Amino acid sequence: MNPHDYCQDKAAKSGSSFYYSFMFLPAERRQAITALYAFCREVDDVVDECHDLSLAQTKLEWWRQEVQRTWAGTPTHPVGHALKDVLTRFNLPQEQLLEIIDGMAMDLSQTRYLDFKALQLYCYRVASVVGLLAAEIFGYQDRQTLKYAHDLGMAFQLTNIIRDVGEDARRGRIYLPIEDLQRFNVPAKDILEARYSDNFRALMAFQAERAERFYDQAFAQLPASDRKAQRPGLVMAAIYRTLLREIAADGFMVLDRRTSLTPLRKVWLAGTTWFKG
Repeated sequence: MNPHDYCQDKAAKSGSSFYYSFMFLPAERRQAITALYAFCREVDDVVDECHDLSLAQTKLEWWRQEVQRTWAGTPTHPVGHALKDVLTRFNLPQEQLLEIIDGMAMDLSQTRYLDFKALQLYCYRVASVVGLLAAEIFGYQDRQTLKYAHDLGMAFQLTNIIRDVGEDARRGRIYLPIEDLQRFNVPAKDILEARYSDNFRALMAFQAERAERFYDQAFAQLPASDRKAQRPGLVMAAIYRTLLREIAADGFMVLDRRTSLTPLRKVWLAGTTWFKG
């Protein structure tokens, strides 16, 4: 299996909505974004699947070194080889790949966030940076597009946090800011024990409204000149925003289940968004 096949297999097996946004891209850009996505999956899997803290830290440090090796032209991992192939065609700063790893590393040392400002740093590292790199791969003429990419990444990560409240709690993590829990009188214990309440639903509605604002803010900042190039992000937004609204319509039943869209619905949303332009 060559490096790009490895990345394609990694992306396909993940079942992520991101996979559907790559479907209509030209081969060269699809290969690049798939390599970036595979990198994100590799470092994310270290945090989610490695239960030994010391080992997880060691693995993330290995990936930091692999990024440096890749930019030096001497990668050892299939994902590193795939990224090396696309570096000459797209501007992918080494520092941003390292920042993604820094974001993943936060999960090893931090399970709570005092306020939204603190959470924003995490969201920036694990999602907005990915959005900025993706914007480079998709192409743009107006630098205003980078503001769109930043805010869209924030919207995606906030949607993920809402969807995965229960799953994250079972890992001992609560991403909802402590400040917000206190405002809505929702004890952390209720989330850890999957206890629903009217206060919890009000809290989640507040989180959903925040995510919706980031979607609106992102779209408002996308220049018309770059809309066609940035269609993959718009496809992702259509899928993720639909998911967010499904969760809301279902009463934010996120503590003991995981809401998802069917593959057929994702394909339909991808196709209609892409060809609408």
